[in-house]
Amino acid sequence: MAVAKKAAVKKAPAKARSGADWRVETLDGLRKIIMGAAPGIVETVKWRKPSNPAGVPVWEANGIICTGERYKDKVKLTFMYGAKLKDPSGLFNAGMDGGTRRAIDVVEGGKVNEKALAALVREAVKFNLGK
Repeated sequence: MAVAKKAAVKKAPAKARSGADWRVETLDGLRKIIMGAAPGIVETVKWRKPSNPAGVPVWEANGIICTGERYKDKVKLTFMYGAKLKDPSGLFNAGMDGGTRRAIDVVEGGKVNEKALAALVREAVKFNLGK
């Protein structure tokens, strides 16, 4: 008599089962660094649409500093004028071929140097003041 095999069931990681989303947690951590980097930074939400009803967080001080987006496999901080900013710590790792913008992609478990990010945000604020 043949015994029916049970279908293999893959359990979701504990974080996923608990409802925690690493992308939300990562973006929240980046938000704290950005907001604390310089006085006068304001967070707004732009570009709401049916496929993204929450919209895109945008950090501004005398113009857009950067945006934060959640993708399936990463969190992306896109700096509006990243190509014109000094990045001595080498945080930019995406959009390097663009003429204006530069981005920082953070994958699950990835870490961002907090001091370097704060310095980059201050550099962007300084750039916006000089425009």
